[in-house]
Amino acid sequence: MMFPGNRNQQHAAACIFFELKWAKRIVPNLAHIEKRYDISRRILQRARAKLSRLGLIEHVSYLNNRYGGQYGWRLSTRFERTLVQLGMKCADYRNRATGSKEKESLLLDFTGARRRIPLSRKLHIPEQEQDGGEAF
Repeated sequence: MMFPGNRNQQHAAACIFFELKWAKRIVPNLAHIEKRYDISRRILQRARAKLSRLGLIEHVSYLNNRYGGQYGWRLSTRFERTLVQLGMKCADYRNRATGSKEKESLLLDFTGARRRIPLSRKLHIPEQEQDGGEAF
């Protein structure tokens, strides 16, 4: 799902995820995954970067006091919290008591108007004329 069409990255992402899941502490280096699961360094780095951008894993600095000077990679709770918040937003959106039909129909009109404007048409805003004073 996160790596469509690239089975090597899918495998690498699964290896990273499960290694971090079952680690007893923060993993300082993911290089051992290369040898253990026969994954190239480039594939591992690309999968790690994508997992990090998605918020599934995060890098902890040794300057972070919360972890007592440990550094490395760990599973993140950011992605989980974001999905929970998204679910709550969807539930709130379905609630008719919190919405305004007039406001939402106005937003639909705005998006429809924007859709009708061709992208190739450049809107020119003429410069304002000076009122006799010097231009800055």
